Amino acid sequence: MRNLIFEEPEVRVPGQGSSSLRYAWESIRAPVIIPLLKLAVIICSIMSIMLFVERVAMAIVIFIVKVLRKKRYTKYNLEAMKQKLERNQRFPVVLIQIPMYNEKEVYKLSIGAVCGLSWPTDRFIVQVLDDSTNEVLRELVELECQRWMRKGVNVKYETRRNRNGYKAGALKEGLEKQYVEDCEFVAIFDADFQPEADFLWNTIPYLLENPKLGLVQARWKFVNSEECMMTRLQEMSLDYHFSVEQEVGSSTYSFFGFNGTAGVWRIQAIKDAGGWKDRTTVEDMDLAVRASLQGWEFVFVGDVKVKNELPSTFKAYRYQQHRWSCGPANLFKKMTMEILCCERVPLLKRLHLIYAFFFVRKIVAHWVTFFFYCIVIPACVIVPEVHLKKQIAIYIPATITILNAVSTPRSMHLLVLWILFENVMSLHRTKAAIIGLLEANRVNEWIVTEKLGNAMKQRKNARPSSRTSWFRIIERVHLLEIIVGMYMLHCAIYDLLFGHDHFFVYLLLQAGAFFTMGFGQVGTIVP
Repeated sequence: MRNLIFEEPEVRVPGQGSSSLRYAWESIRAPVIIPLLKLAVIICSIMSIMLFVERVAMAIVIFIVKVLRKKRYTKYNLEAMKQKLERNQRFPVVLIQIPMYNEKEVYKLSIGAVCGLSWPTDRFIVQVLDDSTNEVLRELVELECQRWMRKGVNVKYETRRNRNGYKAGALKEGLEKQYVEDCEFVAIFDADFQPEADFLWNTIPYLLENPKLGLVQARWKFVNSEECMMTRLQEMSLDYHFSVEQEVGSSTYSFFGFNGTAGVWRIQAIKDAGGWKDRTTVEDMDLAVRASLQGWEFVFVGDVKVKNELPSTFKAYRYQQHRWSCGPANLFKKMTMEILCCERVPLLKRLHLIYAFFFVRKIVAHWVTFFFYCIVIPACVIVPEVHLKKQIAIYIPATITILNAVSTPRSMHLLVLWILFENVMSLHRTKAAIIGLLEANRVNEWIVTEKLGNAMKQRKNARPSSRTSWFRIIERVHLLEIIVGMYMLHCAIYDLLFGHDHFFVYLLLQAGAFFTMGFGQVGTIVP
């Protein structure tokens, strides 16, 4: 069998069944498959090295920052700034926006947390931007706002007749209200975010101290990271984003993106940037890029953490990752020339923004993970004429993985599961990035990430009907994952029977991960 696969193709008339398939394979293998696979290996190797260099560079910066204990925000004396603010009693008026859409399970949490902020009640306005389509839920949200109004909090309940622009449209219209004219800063919290009472005290002083500062971004703290294995693995990825990517961008005075929530903007910076735009699904990143090109500076304050919820159902997580991967790729396409032509910003910073922030982190990272680790490496198993160097196939990916995982030490024992999970998700991220670059039909798809809040505690005893159960089972099946899983299983069996490099161990594990997620056996199952 091995000799038949590896021998040079001969010109002969194919037989029936398997002979026809074997003849077709042999006839295209040498002239087509091998050259294409060699080219794919070269391209993927280059992308892998690009990602490796980027990760190592950030690791060096974060190591220096931690050793010297000089994160950018530590150069400010926060306590002195607080005391100065208390002495002069010149509290700026702060607008706090809470955009929401059918947030039945969590709306009380965010409204309650924001209304409980320890800031003079006459110096902040809570603006609840409710785009809910459920009329009953709208009434409940309005009643909750009225309850806090009776307690003396200045709450404005705003609704729209349409959802034009989705979140960006709601935030934009919110800033256009007449009562916002007196506000100097705006804090934004998604409906599942619960800031601590001293949030404004720990963020506003930076903006008052440095007039060049346009944004103060806080870190996220996940309240449901222990809910299931999927939330633990998400925590590992997001911890790296905050503790490394955001911290490095802030400490080196280079660009880092606004996360869409748990941040405070100077309203003038938003105006200078041209306001909110809905041209992509990452309106937060879009605004941050434009503000940065106008010369505004950002600071990431990692010590300020805001509680929020991770998507715990696989369906919600897939939709979120599509938006987070498609949007940046689409924005990269739309803004590359604008960034290059902006003379206000130093050339080095512009190149860093295009190459490191967009190209390597938002496109190459997804593509190399899926195409190299899930397509090209398995293909090399069944086409042994294409040789993979261990440095490229093993050592570089291992280094990148370790650098990503060290941000969550408590989950280091889940490292293998995290690798398998991220490789499966790279399928969706790669597809989404391609859709963003090509501006295909799902490029502006906006589906709000489902939040469960305390719903699971209330539903744990619920028993769905057999019809609902069968519908849920069918809904959880994802064909793309299953197809890739079958491909990797085929390659694993081939390597087990005929190979000598033991790649089958990885391929079997990865195929199992694709099948597990393909049949929806991951995340929280909602009754």
